[in-house]
Amino acid sequence: MIDTDIKYFTPEEANKTLPLVKKIVKDILDYSFELKTISDSTGGEIEDNREAKSLISSIKGFMAELEEIGCYYKDWNFSVGLVDFPGIIDNEEVFLCWKSDEEKVMYYHGLNEGFRGRKLIPEYYFDTAEI
Repeated sequence: MIDTDIKYFTPEEANKTLPLVKKIVKDILDYSFELKTISDSTGGEIEDNREAKSLISSIKGFMAELEEIGCYYKDWNFSVGLVDFPGIIDNEEVFLCWKSDEEKVMYYHGLNEGFRGRKLIPEYYFDTAEI
């Protein structure tokens, strides 16, 4: 059953959000790189590090911004930047899936499949032929 409280994106709508999503994901990746650098230099002891706490807070804020848009950050290794957008493909709830090195949203996967289950979004979801 489709949840009406969730914002479902069409591929076109997801792609329209990408300029903002790309900026937020870049910030997440940049800040997480800084955090990893601090962690590496302190032997993982970041609990009392003010700069690390600030970076963690900022990263959480960036993720909250994505959730306000209606999508979700999924790259917990903070290496490539994966974002899932709730969507409907062939009358099934799915996640439209975007990776930060991709130009646009072109893939989707089932709710329980994850990144490895990615499939190309059928071309007819992109047909915007002028009438």
